[in-house]
Amino acid sequence: MPYDLLIFDRVAHPELEPLIDAGKTVFGYISLGEMNRQRAEFARLQEWGILGEENPNWEGSHFIDVRDTRWVSMVIEEMVPAIVQRGFQGLFLDTLDNPVELERRDPVGNAGMTRAAARLVKALKLHWPDVPIILNRGYGLLDQVAFDIDHVLGESVYADYDFSTKTYQKVPEPLYREQIEILAHAQRKNPNLSVLTLDYWDPTDTQTIAEIYRVQRENGFSPYVATVELDRIVPEPTG
Repeated sequence: MPYDLLIFDRVAHPELEPLIDAGKTVFGYISLGEMNRQRAEFARLQEWGILGEENPNWEGSHFIDVRDTRWVSMVIEEMVPAIVQRGFQGLFLDTLDNPVELERRDPVGNAGMTRAAARLVKALKLHWPDVPIILNRGYGLLDQVAFDIDHVLGESVYADYDFSTKTYQKVPEPLYREQIEILAHAQRKNPNLSVLTLDYWDPTDTQTIAEIYRVQRENGFSPYVATVELDRIVPEPTG
């Protein structure tokens, strides 16, 4: 396996010890802004009444009210300790764009969600200062947590998958430029912050895949390309 940094589901994953022995750093995936029905924690969150609407792009996955202290306690006292005990060396934090977007949509009803999401990231770093953290996107939090994370992943910066048309498409130029500036600003704020990118594209189109890798390297980032199902990393074409 040619990669030094690996991310796996916190429950469904291969044996970690051989990968660590081979010099890999393994991160456990945890979704902090939404929960899927298939997860063991879903029933309790539903019982507490802190689940919101379903994510239209991911069937069965519902937004979480991250302001609720019971959710924070579950993450800090149960979920992350379980990840560490399984042998993971780091944390991959996903879906923290959701609180920011929910507050944008309803500034009154969802007031404080952005601040609560940033506090959760800070709490993780406070409790596990030696456990590296990758933040997936979370652009609305970066100013607040730039020194509490070790890597930020820019997902769908240059290329993405359109769920409505079921096609891979390049990100519109203004949105691409906006993301580049957000990521560059975070790096300027914390020069030790590593910026990774994950773009989605058809694995048979090697010309565009090569272009994605080239462009993101020129931006100063560490690029990856995958299929939208995240079941395959598409390596940089050679030759």
